[in-house]
Amino acid sequence: MADPVDVESLIQRPNFDGQVALVTGGGKGLGRGCVLALAAAGAKVIAVARTESDLQEVQSNNPDNIDYWVEDVLADDLYARIEALEQLDILVGCAGGNKPQPISDITIETIDWMLDLNVRAIFRTSQSAAKVMLKQGSGSIINMSSQMGHVGAPNRTLYCTTKHAVEGLTKALAVELAPKGIRVNAVAPTFIETPMTRPMFENPDFKTTVKNNIALGHVGQVEDVAAAILFLASPAAAMITGESLKVDGGWTAW
Repeated sequence: MADPVDVESLIQRPNFDGQVALVTGGGKGLGRGCVLALAAAGAKVIAVARTESDLQEVQSNNPDNIDYWVEDVLADDLYARIEALEQLDILVGCAGGNKPQPISDITIETIDWMLDLNVRAIFRTSQSAAKVMLKQGSGSIINMSSQMGHVGAPNRTLYCTTKHAVEGLTKALAVELAPKGIRVNAVAPTFIETPMTRPMFENPDFKTTVKNNIALGHVGQVEDVAAAILFLASPAAAMITGESLKVDGGWTAW
């Protein structure tokens, strides 16, 4: 007799009722999309960003399930606040930034800023979340990486450096925390249409270059990334850890 397959569990929509999620960079763009998606799936979500007006707008979409913290991921206060949580089931480390420049133009100040924001903040947020999750014996940490964590690109030497670091952190932390019931993964998007990238796409040459490098032939949307987050946080990904889910339309497959 063949082993049964639990097809009912496979077709269920993600349901995070009773779970607590925290999303850094939750006021705009990809982070905002992740907050809204997790809240719509039932999680109590803490959105973290520096600008309260952005956070208030996000909360207004689902006030019952969204709370917010006005905090800077570069400041120590956030990490003490995370570690004081009694429950944390899902972390999405989404805060990050970029300043594309030729290698010869990058200043020490830019190096320090991007390493702090894209690497140090992701590391410390994961570290603080892990302390809470270790007490529970469960949890899912999802780091926002990039396709640039898998390839190189002109004028993005520093950004690629930081995202390759995120990929390494994700793998190492996954191996360390797996025996404790905590999964760690990354999502690596291509260029996604957000308020930050929209002005870039007003340059027709840039838009053409991007589309020519995406095998599917179109720019990604916030919903594409949010769907990947929901999957990795859900029981459907129970056997997935240390992975980087590339939401890149085939960019890295060339």
